[in-house]
Amino acid sequence: MSSLDEFIGDLAAVEPPANVCNQYSNDDPFGHIRRHNLRLHWQRLLPQGPTILLLGEAVGYRGGRLTGLPFISEQILLNHPLFGKAHGFVKTAEWPTVCGEATATMVWQTLDACGHYPVLWNVFPFHPHRPGQPASNRQPTINELSLGERFVRLLLDSFPITTIVAVGNTAEKALHRWQLACVKVRHPSHGGKGPFQAGLTAVLDENI
Repeated sequence: MSSLDEFIGDLAAVEPPANVCNQYSNDDPFGHIRRHNLRLHWQRLLPQGPTILLLGEAVGYRGGRLTGLPFISEQILLNHPLFGKAHGFVKTAEWPTVCGEATATMVWQTLDACGHYPVLWNVFPFHPHRPGQPASNRQPTINELSLGERFVRLLLDSFPITTIVAVGNTAEKALHRWQLACVKVRHPSHGGKGPFQAGLTAVLDENI
């Protein structure tokens, strides 16, 4: 577990570019909660020996930006049987109400239907937003994406990953630049729910 502790410490130490939030930062008043959630999730996931890494584009402001867990909204953090307060996961007080996220919901509907739970991450592990609008999302730039390569490679060293699944074009292109082989599935947004669920189900069934 020491390598993952170092991983989380390295995440927290990253000074983000302009219009990017490092939700794990030591300077963030809720960063310690998100680091706790990530560490706890990985402590529970490691013994299962997951062999698939599911990589999205970037952290969204209604999902991992709040929970510290990619593809996991506060709604999932509190209510899904794998998470919840009973297992030690904690909601920050940043937003007074519990927040859901459409992409996270679609991902977990698919994972629960398959019964397979891969390692979840993003090629850009921080939250890019529009200038002056922290409660927004935007596509990370190529320069920003380069910050994510070392963390993807560290994950590949920490888990017994044999298959990388890229969710959408941005993730796929970043992995190709880093010369990491992957299988691409359609991003679930903008009407892509059906193709995403079918594609991810096929990949999970084939590789488990």
